[in-house]
Amino acid sequence: MGIPAAVGVLIVVLAWLAGPGLLGIHAKVLGAPVDAQVEKTADCSAAGASESVTFQLGGKPRQGTLDSCGHGKGEHLQVLVPDDAPDSGVIPVTTPDTSAGAQDLRAPIALALLVFACFCGGMYAYLVIRGSGKLALLS
Repeated sequence: MGIPAAVGVLIVVLAWLAGPGLLGIHAKVLGAPVDAQVEKTADCSAAGASESVTFQLGGKPRQGTLDSCGHGKGEHLQVLVPDDAPDSGVIPVTTPDTSAGAQDLRAPIALALLVFACFCGGMYAYLVIRGSGKLALLS
């Protein structure tokens, strides 16, 4: 009985130490969301498509490149400008997270589900170890 419990605890501890990247959760990108307008579009059939956008940063119009495709010329969208953006030149921008506000809850919920899965696996192992006579109700 102690072996399944120890394996479950070991799995949860290793998942905790591995960090949120193990559960498919990435660290929040630091930057400021700004409204932008697409100036040069990119065709989605080309590999590595990149669009040109303009936006206001610090009261000045700036140019940026967005690794995206399929937007129309003049389309307005929101982009994420990095905090360490240079004072001049073209700035590489990204699209903001589409699930804003949910970043803080995904890691604890994923870890709780992992704990629950380990508990269920341990209970199944316990029922199998107890013997087939006790499992008659489950058959």
